[in-house]
Amino acid sequence: MTPTITLFISLFTTLLAIINPLEAIPVYLGLTDGKPDTEQRRVARQACIYALLLSFFFLLFGTVLLRLFDVSLSMVRVVGGVILTRVGFELFNPPPSGGIIPRADDANTDVAFVPLAMPIMFGPGAIATLISMASTIKQSPGELTHFFAASAAIVACMLVTYLSLIYAKPILRKMGKQGIDAATRIVGFFVAAMGMGLIFNGAVEFLEPYRQVTKVAAGV
Repeated sequence: MTPTITLFISLFTTLLAIINPLEAIPVYLGLTDGKPDTEQRRVARQACIYALLLSFFFLLFGTVLLRLFDVSLSMVRVVGGVILTRVGFELFNPPPSGGIIPRADDANTDVAFVPLAMPIMFGPGAIATLISMASTIKQSPGELTHFFAASAAIVACMLVTYLSLIYAKPILRKMGKQGIDAATRIVGFFVAAMGMGLIFNGAVEFLEPYRQVTKVAAGV
């Protein structure tokens, strides 16, 4: 398997696990309850477009933000891993209240950007993942090819999310609330595992220069 395909699969599955369309379904239905089908489709389409634009912003300008705030890639991986782990634990063991599912009581309220696109669909976990991915792409020899692979993964993830929202009612009827809850907990387990992997890799990368210094000092 080529590095480009590996990058596509890795980013696609990671973003899909973080966004978790199955978890967004009951939130989306709560936000659009009582609205006509055309309006529900518009909200789903607009929310996915917003999330897509946010994804490309952090993919394109992630490294600029790192330089602006003088933050190393290893620290981004550690912090991103902590965020992913926290998100995973919350998905695996949701709070007794069942989480915050806001409702748009005002018919004139546009919920496509806030809270549906951000933070329900595009939250801290996705931000940390894309900044880390942007830095990794910058350091790779095939930067342009990897960028297109990452872009394709983002578009594919948002397409799956959009289809999940469009067919939210049939999916909810088919799986039921218990089925969605079980799928969300399974996804949460793997998101937490990915977060721990990021923490470990970031810590090892951060400590690598000190290991080299120790070797030199021991050799002297």
